[in-house]
Amino acid sequence: MSINVSDKFGKGISPRQFMDGMQRNKEAFQAGYDAFTWINDEDREFFESLNFRDDIRVLILAAEWCGDVVRSVPVIFRALETSGFTTEVLILEDHQEVMDHFLTMGGRAVPIVIFADTGGHVLGAWGPRPAHVQQLMVQFKQENPDREAPDYNDKIAVVREGMAKKYEEGAGVNESVVTELRSMISGL
Repeated sequence: MSINVSDKFGKGISPRQFMDGMQRNKEAFQAGYDAFTWINDEDREFFESLNFRDDIRVLILAAEWCGDVVRSVPVIFRALETSGFTTEVLILEDHQEVMDHFLTMGGRAVPIVIFADTGGHVLGAWGPRPAHVQQLMVQFKQENPDREAPDYNDKIAVVREGMAKKYEEGAGVNESVVTELRSMISGL
């Protein structure tokens, strides 16, 4: 089944509107945005070279309460600003029908960055977190399928702590998110 999101073009908000309107996690989000730096010139040059492409539209499913959004989306915004791609944010709670096309292991998880052509045909999607961080959640879900188990919440809290540490490995979230976005966009 192919997915078309053209009916969502013009229905989102700008990255700046998302940031300005945040009621939760605004300071942490802004700090991540302000702290962004290119890890290497090749990545920056790649994203700058995309300014000549007018065939890609980007929708980002996000929610301000989500820790993965607070960690990854500032980097995504900065990379996409450099690319010149038309980018809109769709608030998860207002666009769940879109979210349902991009479930992660059967569940709703954000952020999801959707790349579409100008006709709205989805070319690819990234999210909800860098692959090396997501692997911890995949392993946890495989080992703990029963969300009603008495120790489920304690165990997932430990996994979330491990995920927070994974985000900062190496050159941190900037490197992993930029690398994965670059890889995806290169294939479009």
